[in-house]
Parts: sequence; structure tokens; C-alpha cells
Amino acid sequence: MNHFAPSPNIMVCGRQCRREGGASLETGVILVLIVLAAVAAFLSSIVAAVRADRRRMRGDTDWEDIVAEAGYIYDRTQNIFYTALGAWQRNFGYTRLYDEAAAPMSLIIDCEPIYFRYKGKNWLIELWKGQYGMCTGCEVGVYNSESEKLYYYDGFNYTLYNCASDEDHLEMSLALIKNGRTLFTRKDKHWWLTGFVLGEFSEPSELVMDVTIKMKDPEMLRAFISSLREMGYTDNNLRVSGNYVGIWFSSPLSEQPYTRTELVSRLSQLKNKHLCERYRELTAGSRDMDEAIALVRQKAPELFADITEGIGRPARLFKDTKVVSG
Repeated sequence: MNHFAPSPNIMVCGRQCRREGGASLETGVILVLIVLAAVAAFLSSIVAAVRADRRRMRGDTDWEDIVAEAGYIYDRTQNIFYTALGAWQRNFGYTRLYDEAAAPMSLIIDCEPIYFRYKGKNWLIELWKGQYGMCTGCEVGVYNSESEKLYYYDGFNYTLYNCASDEDHLEMSLALIKNGRTLFTRKDKHWWLTGFVLGEFSEPSELVMDVTIKMKDPEMLRAFISSLREMGYTDNNLRVSGNYVGIWFSSPLSEQPYTRTELVSRLSQLKNKHLCERYRELTAGSRDMDEAIALVRQKAPELFADITEGIGRPARLFKDTKVVSG
């Protein structure tokens, strides 16, 4: 499936370049980077153990401060965590390698990248939903790049995109629905709209994400809609009103990461389910998140480290993954 139709002045690497005989080195490098990303994901357990020891030494630190250091905020009204506008992850941009590294880190999530060109930039708006370790959650990310050179391999775009600048933030809203039940809603003008429910275990197939995004103008609307149509979105899962685009994201229409194999998914989900059940057992009867976290901190400090280090996308996903700059 063609996810991005480049303009004539864009140099595209991958299948197209291979046909021209000029991409063997770049595609080889990308393959090596994919392998390194996966290896780094498994080796990161060593780093996590060191961080767990550090967290145990900081027993007097408020848990919300620790979560804030990880780039997230706790919403007491909906009992969810979400990404801060100024989260440090904004400095790392986005590349497909992050999705490739996700499954080996127990992030079993559906990915839906939407590529298009607007106002001289290559844009990417991506949707995610699924199980993020001990959390069920979803995300909408807005990214772009002024580089004329895009990096492709076997249909995947591995270009490093920048997180949207302040002027490129978009008005977005979302609802995450599990088996017909709405888990939470979010609305903001943002570059990365997210929500995560701690201790909730889900298979990605159980989740539906209802997303609405306001495009900047009719030109951006046309470019975005054109890409969605090419991917296979129809009036059954796509709605347009003015400059607003609504997407009913149930089953991804784009190819999923190589690393999300059946075996990796099954083993990761067994671990994720066990951790969620353990968290619920430890926190049974707690009146609020403060009490729940205090119980976990007291009875299972290693689980507390998993929570504070692993809400949403863990830091090691960004810091242990090497990226290709466009």
C-alpha cells in the first residue's frame, strides 16, 4: 500500500531507489538500525533495574513529581495520565524506528501513520492505540519535516520528523472506547494528544479510537483527506465537517511494524496482563491514586518503578533507539 505519494522534487529512498540502483547502502543501514533498536529494547531491562534502585532510594519524592519528570500529568477527574505540552519527548521527534522498538518493550499497539505534503513540508499525523505495558491508552502525534529527502524501506517511511512547533499545533479531540465502553476523552491544542489508564489490560483489537482533528485550512484538509482515501478510509470510518476531520480508528489499514510478530505480541501481553493483575491486587480497596501508589510503593517498589518509568512510552524507547536524520 502506498502511504505517501511524493512530489516530483522529493528524493525517495527504498523500493523506488532500488529500482534506480542507488539505495543499497541506505537501506542496509536502516535494516541494521532496526536490529539495533530491537536489541537495545531487550537490553534496556538492565537500565530499568538501575533506575528502579534509584527510585527506591527516593522514597520521599512525591509520585506526581516523578511522573512529571517522565513527561506526564495525572488527571484526577478521569483517573488517567496524559502527555504534558512541554514534555521532554518533544526534543526527540518521530521516526518509524520508534514503532519498531515498541513491541520488544511490551508496547503492543496498533499504528496508523498518515503522510501528506502541505505548505512545503512533509507532514505526518499518526494514531496509536493498545497496551502500553501496564496501561491501556492511545495517542495522536503531529510531526513535520522540511527535508526534501525521505527515507523508505519496503514501503515504510523511516524519516526523522520534528514534533510540530507551536505554530503547527492542531486542535484535536479523542475518545478511547473499549468493547463499547468509553474509557476516557481528551481535547486540546497539542502536538501529542494522549491518554493512559493505569492497570487496565486490553488487546488492541478491543479498542476503538474516535479522533477529530481541525486542519489549518482547506488546502491542508484536502491533502490529509487525500492520503486517508488512498489508505482505504471511506465514509464508513471518515467524516468531514468544515476543516474538521473525524476518524474512526478500529483496525489499522497500514502495515504494522516488523517486530510486532505473533510471538512477541503474545509473550508481551502475558507479561502486561500479569503486571496489571498484580497492580489491581495490590491496590484493591484503595480510595484514590495517591493511596494506590502508596500501597504499591510500600509493598512492591519494583512495580512502582515500572509504573513511574513506564507510563505511556518509556524513556528508553526514545533514548535507546538510534534514528536516521533526514
